Amino acid sequence: MAELTALESLIEMGFPRGRAEKALALTGNQGIEAAMDWLMEHEDDPDVDEPLETPLGHILGREPTSSEQGGLEGSGSAAGEGKPILSEEERQEQTKRMLELVAQKQREREEREEREALERERQRRRQGQELSAARQRLQEDEMRRAAEERRREKAEELAKEIKICFYGGSVGSQPPPPAPEPGPVPSSPSQEPPTKREYDQCRIQVRLPDGTSLTQTFRAREQLAAVRLYVELHRGEEPGGGQDPVQLLSGFPRRAFSEADMERPLQELGLVPSAVLIVAKKCPS
Repeated sequence: MAELTALESLIEMGFPRGRAEKALALTGNQGIEAAMDWLMEHEDDPDVDEPLETPLGHILGREPTSSEQGGLEGSGSAAGEGKPILSEEERQEQTKRMLELVAQKQREREEREEREALERERQRRRQGQELSAARQRLQEDEMRRAAEERRREKAEELAKEIKICFYGGSVGSQPPPPAPEPGPVPSSPSQEPPTKREYDQCRIQVRLPDGTSLTQTFRAREQLAAVRLYVELHRGEEPGGGQDPVQLLSGFPRRAFSEADMERPLQELGLVPSAVLIVAKKCPS
């Protein structure tokens, strides 16, 4: 049974003559399979239907044969004068084989594209995981730096409070109150007003119920409420979670300060230049 030429087979399968000739020429006339592969790979090219400017023989590296000349001239006749004409049944059988080949090539192409799509998806997921891991590492680094900064600030605040407890007043802001100059010892109460010294500051030591103490320097004209507020802010957490309001007592002579006393200045209460106060829990009414 006579077979169709590669060009005729491609035309029988529905490919345009121009594309078929171009595919055969660019694949070196290596057969219908190579031409079909080229056609399927370049079917979406914008210049797929543009004719070749160079003759087929020049592309193949030789002079074009008479059959190639006849194909390019578009005569539509079979190459060669002695080629037998196929019957309709033979033509259909050969066309069927070619269509099966086309279907196989199409399946292979779809499988290849599916594999490539799966590989692209794997790469996309892998890149997403790497990006997520990098973002998480960055967040962890930021959290670690923030925690270190908070620890450093707390350490500085603790050091300041320790210095305040030992030396009194704001660290580095003001010197300790000057010691009173020696003067004549009063011989009687009538001589106290002339020798009494006016102090701008007073040093208060507060003893807490747990045995610890707080020391701070206040202005002589500050109210006793400032001392109570300082104690409430700096005393430790009590067992049970709640913080009871404090009541301040003087040591000698023993005296419990009332709410009215909280509005009076330290100087007026006789707590200048220094005094020791005791914190006692306020009994429920």
